[in-house]
Amino acid sequence: MRVAALLTVLFALCACGGRDVADDQALHSDVVNGRSGAEVTFDATVLDNPVESGGHERFDVKAATGERLEVDHNTTLAPVVPVHAGDAVVIHGELYIDPGPRIGVHCTHATTSSGCPNPGWIMFGTTYYE
Repeated sequence: MRVAALLTVLFALCACGGRDVADDQALHSDVVNGRSGAEVTFDATVLDNPVESGGHERFDVKAATGERLEVDHNTTLAPVVPVHAGDAVVIHGELYIDPGPRIGVHCTHATTSSGCPNPGWIMFGTTYYE
């Protein structure tokens, strides 16, 4: 009961702050329907420790609906997210589906660019990395 109340308060605070709240089923629908480029917000568990590569922090997550996605977080535009395998996160960014298929999310930073028209973020604990 306490956990449910805490989650309700947390979601209410996020909603009041103008941020999107996690919509795991929308992510699942976007993946199933191949909607590369969709703006998504979802709950996930970090599967491996991040690796720095070319100004990007990359790590895999498992969404609450079971999809495995690569997170491609630009550390030249946003701070490093200090996550480790097993950590819970909420991610807001742009879905990409590459041939293979390789599924991931990028544009997880507040500073937008020509390839990222909408600001994104990663919430870890109570901190937003954007």
